[in-house]
Amino acid sequence: MPDPEPDADPNASDAPVFRKRTVSFVRRSGRMSEAQERAWSELAAHYALPVPRDGATTSVRAGSEIDPAGVFGREAPLIVEIGSGQGHAIVHAASARPDADFIAVEVFKAGLARTMLDADRVGARNLRVVEANAPEVLEHLLPEASVDELWVFFPDPWHKKKHTKRRLVAPPFPALAARALRDGGVLRLATDWEDYALQMRDVMADAADFEPAFEGEWAPRFDGRVVTAFERKGTAKGRDIRDLVYRRKDRS
Repeated sequence: MPDPEPDADPNASDAPVFRKRTVSFVRRSGRMSEAQERAWSELAAHYALPVPRDGATTSVRAGSEIDPAGVFGREAPLIVEIGSGQGHAIVHAASARPDADFIAVEVFKAGLARTMLDADRVGARNLRVVEANAPEVLEHLLPEASVDELWVFFPDPWHKKKHTKRRLVAPPFPALAARALRDGGVLRLATDWEDYALQMRDVMADAADFEPAFEGEWAPRFDGRVVTAFERKGTAKGRDIRDLVYRRKDRS
Protein backbone atom coordinates (compact mmCIF):
# COMPACT_ATOMS: atom_id res chain seq x y z
CA MET A 1 0.00 0.00 0.00
CA PRO A 2 1.49 3.40 -0.95
CA ASP A 3 1.93 5.98 1.77
CA PRO A 4 -0.59 8.83 2.09
CA GLU A 5 0.60 11.92 0.28
CA PRO A 6 2.54 13.95 2.91
CA ASP A 7 2.58 17.23 1.05
CA ALA A 8 -0.16 17.41 -1.55
CA ASP A 9 -0.74 20.84 -3.02
CA PRO A 10 -4.22 21.87 -1.82
CA ASN A 11 -4.55 24.21 -4.82
CA ALA A 12 -4.01 21.43 -7.36
CA SER A 13 -7.34 19.90 -8.30
CA ASP A 14 -5.64 16.79 -9.68
CA ALA A 15 -3.20 16.34 -6.79
CA PRO A 16 -2.68 12.62 -6.10
CA VAL A 17 -3.89 11.23 -2.80
CA PHE A 18 -1.03 8.70 -2.65
CA ARG A 19 2.64 8.77 -3.60
CA LYS A 20 3.87 5.77 -5.53
CA ARG A 21 6.95 5.47 -3.29
CA THR A 22 7.50 5.89 0.43
CA VAL A 23 9.19 9.19 1.25
CA SER A 24 11.76 9.85 3.95
CA PHE A 25 9.88 12.76 5.52
CA VAL A 26 6.53 13.93 6.81
CA ARG A 27 6.09 17.56 5.90
CA ARG A 28 4.12 19.63 8.38
CA SER A 29 3.02 23.18 7.80
CA GLY A 30 4.47 25.87 10.01
CA ARG A 31 4.69 29.63 10.04
CA MET A 32 7.95 31.24 9.03
CA SER A 33 9.50 34.19 10.79
CA GLU A 34 9.52 37.65 9.24
CA ALA A 35 13.19 37.19 8.33
CA GLN A 36 12.43 33.87 6.65
CA GLU A 37 9.53 35.38 4.71
CA ARG A 38 11.85 38.20 3.66
CA ALA A 39 14.40 35.66 2.47
CA TRP A 40 11.89 34.19 0.05
CA SER A 41 10.70 37.56 -1.20
CA GLU A 42 14.15 39.15 -1.57
CA LEU A 43 16.65 36.31 -2.04
CA ALA A 44 14.81 33.46 -3.74
CA ALA A 45 15.26 34.99 -7.19
CA HIS A 46 18.98 34.26 -6.93
CA TYR A 47 19.20 31.28 -4.59
CA ALA A 48 16.04 29.17 -5.10
CA LEU A 49 15.79 26.98 -8.17
CA PRO A 50 12.27 26.85 -9.64
CA VAL A 51 11.00 23.26 -9.72
CA PRO A 52 8.16 22.03 -11.96
CA ARG A 53 5.86 19.95 -9.77
CA ASP A 54 3.95 16.74 -10.28
CA GLY A 55 1.03 17.19 -7.86
CA ALA A 56 2.82 17.31 -4.50
CA THR A 57 4.46 20.50 -3.32
CA THR A 58 7.87 18.80 -3.02
CA SER A 59 7.61 16.63 -6.15
CA VAL A 60 9.72 17.05 -9.28
CA ARG A 61 8.12 16.57 -12.66
CA ALA A 62 9.87 14.13 -14.99
CA GLY A 63 11.84 15.91 -17.71
CA SER A 64 12.75 18.89 -15.49
CA GLU A 65 16.54 18.65 -15.71
CA ILE A 66 18.53 21.77 -14.96
CA ASP A 67 21.72 22.85 -16.71
CA PRO A 68 24.22 23.42 -13.87
CA ALA A 69 26.54 25.51 -16.07
CA GLY A 70 23.57 27.68 -17.04
CA VAL A 71 22.39 27.98 -13.44
CA PHE A 72 25.77 29.05 -12.06
CA GLY A 73 27.14 30.73 -15.16
CA ARG A 74 30.28 28.61 -15.27
CA GLU A 75 31.72 25.11 -15.40
CA ALA A 76 32.79 24.08 -11.88
CA PRO A 77 32.70 21.07 -9.55
CA LEU A 78 29.14 20.51 -8.28
CA ILE A 79 28.45 19.42 -4.71
CA VAL A 80 24.91 18.51 -3.63
CA GLU A 81 23.74 18.09 -0.03
CA ILE A 82 20.57 16.11 0.61
CA GLY A 83 18.67 17.10 3.73
CA SER A 84 20.56 20.34 4.28
CA GLY A 85 18.43 21.36 7.29
CA GLN A 86 19.24 24.91 8.38
CA GLY A 87 22.10 24.99 5.89
CA HIS A 88 24.98 25.32 8.34
CA ALA A 89 27.17 22.70 6.67
CA ILE A 90 26.61 23.72 3.07
CA VAL A 91 26.84 27.48 3.65
CA HIS A 92 30.15 26.96 5.44
CA ALA A 93 31.39 24.74 2.61
CA ALA A 94 30.24 27.13 -0.12
CA SER A 95 31.96 30.09 1.52
CA ALA A 96 35.15 28.06 2.00
CA ARG A 97 35.20 26.78 -1.60
CA PRO A 98 34.38 29.57 -4.06
CA ASP A 99 35.83 27.38 -6.82
CA ALA A 100 32.91 24.92 -6.52
CA ASP A 101 29.14 25.17 -6.86
CA PHE A 102 26.68 23.86 -4.27
CA ILE A 103 23.03 22.81 -4.22
CA ALA A 104 21.11 22.33 -0.95
CA VAL A 105 18.13 19.96 -1.16
CA GLU A 106 15.55 20.18 1.62
CA VAL A 107 11.77 19.77 2.01
CA PHE A 108 11.36 22.25 4.86
CA LYS A 109 10.95 25.77 3.56
CA ALA A 110 12.00 27.48 6.79
CA GLY A 111 15.35 25.68 6.70
CA LEU A 112 15.95 26.80 3.13
CA ALA A 113 15.03 30.36 4.09
CA ARG A 114 17.66 30.27 6.83
CA THR A 115 20.14 28.85 4.32
CA MET A 116 19.53 31.73 1.93
CA LEU A 117 19.86 34.32 4.69
CA ASP A 118 23.16 32.89 5.90
CA ALA A 119 24.50 32.46 2.37
CA ASP A 120 23.67 36.08 1.57
CA ARG A 121 25.27 37.25 4.80
CA VAL A 122 28.61 35.59 3.98
CA GLY A 123 28.42 36.29 0.26
CA ALA A 124 28.15 32.65 -0.85
CA ARG A 125 26.74 33.32 -4.30
CA ASN A 126 27.85 29.87 -5.49
CA LEU A 127 24.96 28.20 -3.66
CA ARG A 128 21.43 27.33 -4.76
CA VAL A 129 18.57 25.73 -2.82
CA VAL A 130 15.91 23.26 -3.95
CA GLU A 131 12.67 22.63 -2.08
CA ALA A 132 11.98 19.06 -3.17
CA ASN A 133 11.97 15.37 -2.34
CA ALA A 134 15.57 14.20 -2.71
CA PRO A 135 15.04 10.97 -4.72
CA GLU A 136 13.06 12.94 -7.31
CA VAL A 137 15.83 15.54 -7.47
CA LEU A 138 18.36 12.78 -8.16
CA GLU A 139 16.10 11.16 -10.74
CA HIS A 140 14.59 14.13 -12.56
CA LEU A 141 16.29 17.46 -11.73
CA LEU A 142 20.01 16.73 -11.82
CA PRO A 143 21.47 15.64 -15.16
CA GLU A 144 23.13 12.25 -15.30
CA ALA A 145 26.81 12.32 -14.30
CA SER A 146 26.64 15.99 -13.29
CA VAL A 147 27.54 15.80 -9.59
CA ASP A 148 31.08 15.59 -8.19
CA GLU A 149 30.10 14.97 -4.57
CA LEU A 150 26.81 13.97 -2.96
CA TRP A 151 26.41 14.49 0.79
CA VAL A 152 23.88 12.90 3.14
CA PHE A 153 24.69 14.05 6.65
CA PHE A 154 22.53 13.02 9.61
CA PRO A 155 19.40 12.05 7.70
CA ASP A 156 16.27 11.36 9.72
CA PRO A 157 16.98 7.96 11.36
CA TRP A 158 13.31 6.97 11.66
CA HIS A 159 14.45 4.91 14.63
CA LYS A 160 11.11 3.27 15.43
CA LYS A 161 10.97 -0.14 13.78
CA LYS A 162 7.63 0.56 12.10
CA HIS A 163 9.11 3.67 10.46
CA THR A 164 12.49 2.39 9.23
CA LYS A 165 11.00 1.87 5.75
CA ARG A 166 11.15 5.67 5.43
CA ARG A 167 14.94 5.83 5.69
CA LEU A 168 16.54 7.50 2.69
CA VAL A 169 19.60 5.26 2.45
CA ALA A 170 17.83 2.05 1.54
CA PRO A 171 18.18 -0.35 -1.45
CA PRO A 172 16.61 2.04 -4.04
CA PHE A 173 18.98 4.88 -3.13
CA PRO A 174 22.35 3.80 -4.63
CA ALA A 175 21.00 3.63 -8.18
CA LEU A 176 19.66 7.18 -7.93
CA ALA A 177 22.94 8.43 -6.45
CA ALA A 178 24.92 6.60 -9.13
CA ARG A 179 22.85 8.21 -11.86
CA ALA A 180 23.60 11.73 -10.66
CA LEU A 181 27.28 11.23 -9.79
CA ARG A 182 29.99 11.45 -12.43
CA ASP A 183 32.46 8.59 -12.80
CA GLY A 184 34.80 8.83 -9.83
CA GLY A 185 32.34 11.03 -7.96
CA VAL A 186 32.06 10.72 -4.19
CA LEU A 187 29.13 9.85 -1.94
CA ARG A 188 29.60 10.92 1.67
CA LEU A 189 27.35 9.66 4.48
CA ALA A 190 27.26 10.40 8.21
CA THR A 191 24.92 9.45 11.03
CA ASP A 192 24.89 9.24 14.82
CA TRP A 193 22.56 6.22 14.89
CA GLU A 194 24.50 2.96 14.94
CA ASP A 195 21.80 0.77 13.41
CA TYR A 196 21.30 3.25 10.57
CA ALA A 197 25.07 3.37 10.00
CA LEU A 198 25.09 -0.43 9.75
CA GLN A 199 22.16 -0.28 7.34
CA MET A 200 23.95 2.32 5.21
CA ARG A 201 27.05 0.16 5.06
CA ASP A 202 25.05 -2.96 4.16
CA VAL A 203 23.11 -1.12 1.45
CA MET A 204 26.27 0.29 -0.09
CA ALA A 205 28.05 -3.07 0.10
CA ASP A 206 25.41 -4.40 -2.30
CA ALA A 207 25.62 -1.36 -4.61
CA ALA A 208 27.31 -2.52 -7.81
CA ASP A 209 28.07 1.04 -8.97
CA PHE A 210 30.08 1.99 -5.88
CA GLU A 211 33.26 0.98 -4.10
CA PRO A 212 34.41 1.96 -0.58
CA ALA A 213 36.82 4.87 -0.42
CA PHE A 214 37.99 4.00 3.08
CA GLU A 215 39.71 1.16 4.91
CA GLY A 216 38.45 -0.62 7.99
CA GLU A 217 34.95 -0.44 9.43
CA TRP A 218 34.30 3.29 9.12
CA ALA A 219 35.68 6.24 7.22
CA PRO A 220 37.55 9.04 9.02
CA ARG A 221 35.47 12.08 9.87
CA PHE A 222 35.11 14.29 6.80
CA ASP A 223 37.17 17.42 7.44
CA GLY A 224 34.90 19.46 5.17
CA ARG A 225 31.86 18.90 7.39
CA VAL A 226 31.38 21.67 9.91
CA VAL A 227 30.00 20.52 13.27
CA THR A 228 26.26 21.20 13.21
CA ALA A 229 23.54 21.11 15.86
CA PHE A 230 22.62 17.57 14.79
CA GLU A 231 26.16 16.34 15.37
CA ARG A 232 26.49 18.13 18.70
CA LYS A 233 23.17 16.71 19.86
CA GLY A 234 24.19 13.17 18.97
CA THR A 235 27.53 13.54 20.70
CA ALA A 236 25.88 15.01 23.80
CA LYS A 237 23.64 11.96 24.01
CA GLY A 238 26.66 9.68 23.88
CA ARG A 239 26.14 8.45 20.33
CA ASP A 240 29.19 7.82 18.14
CA ILE A 241 29.36 9.70 14.86
CA ARG A 242 30.04 7.34 11.95
CA ASP A 243 31.19 8.41 8.51
CA LEU A 244 31.15 6.43 5.28
CA VAL A 245 32.48 7.43 1.86
CA TYR A 246 32.10 5.68 -1.50
CA ARG A 247 33.41 6.29 -4.99
CA ARG A 248 31.23 5.99 -8.08
CA LYS A 249 32.74 3.34 -10.39
CA ASP A 250 33.33 4.16 -14.04
CA ARG A 251 30.39 3.54 -16.30
CA SER A 252 31.01 0.66 -18.67
